[in-house]
Amino acid sequence: MTDREEMLSRLRAGGVHDRAVLSALAAVPRQEFVPPEHLADAYSDRALPIGEGQTISQPLMVGLIVEALLLKEGDLALDVGTGSGYQAAVMAACGARVVSIERIPALADAAAARLSALGYDVEVILGDGSLGAPDRAPFDAIAVGAAAPRMPVALARQLRDGGRLVVPLSSGDIEELTRLTVTGGRWRTDSLGPCSFVPLIGADAYEGS
Repeated sequence: MTDREEMLSRLRAGGVHDRAVLSALAAVPRQEFVPPEHLADAYSDRALPIGEGQTISQPLMVGLIVEALLLKEGDLALDVGTGSGYQAAVMAACGARVVSIERIPALADAAAARLSALGYDVEVILGDGSLGAPDRAPFDAIAVGAAAPRMPVALARQLRDGGRLVVPLSSGDIEELTRLTVTGGRWRTDSLGPCSFVPLIGADAYEGS
């Protein structure tokens, strides 16, 4: 069994069952998104450092987040916290039109170049991810790849009716993956289980430089 096949087996065991999401995760070459010194662990189920104090999330978390987005072909989706660009690539491989926002210029530039070279149609923009991209809204789906101290209201308000926001929320030492769905102007939240992420930095999140 190859490393990629082992990863897919762990994803299924961990609760990722959507065929489109599994196919996307199988198709996206994760080794292209990790630093050279971590190539041997590209398909292991753990977060890996990518520089600038940031990480590429473990495959299981990416799978659970993308599955929870309930993406459909042609959906306009916002990926908050581009990082290496891996999650944005998986979302694009699911058929979404992806805008990805990153606050760290070096990561944004590297991810944009990487995604373009690999043929993923993802628009990478530089900015405060906690505030979203109001000039691109409304979105069908928004994925947040960092833990917020509370529901990011600015992001929720950028969803169209029927839109989904998936975000890790912190409460003390506990982080919970949460999905917010907008229906008829009303917000409904569902807990998707425990998780662990780097903190979301921004005006509507944790303060940072």
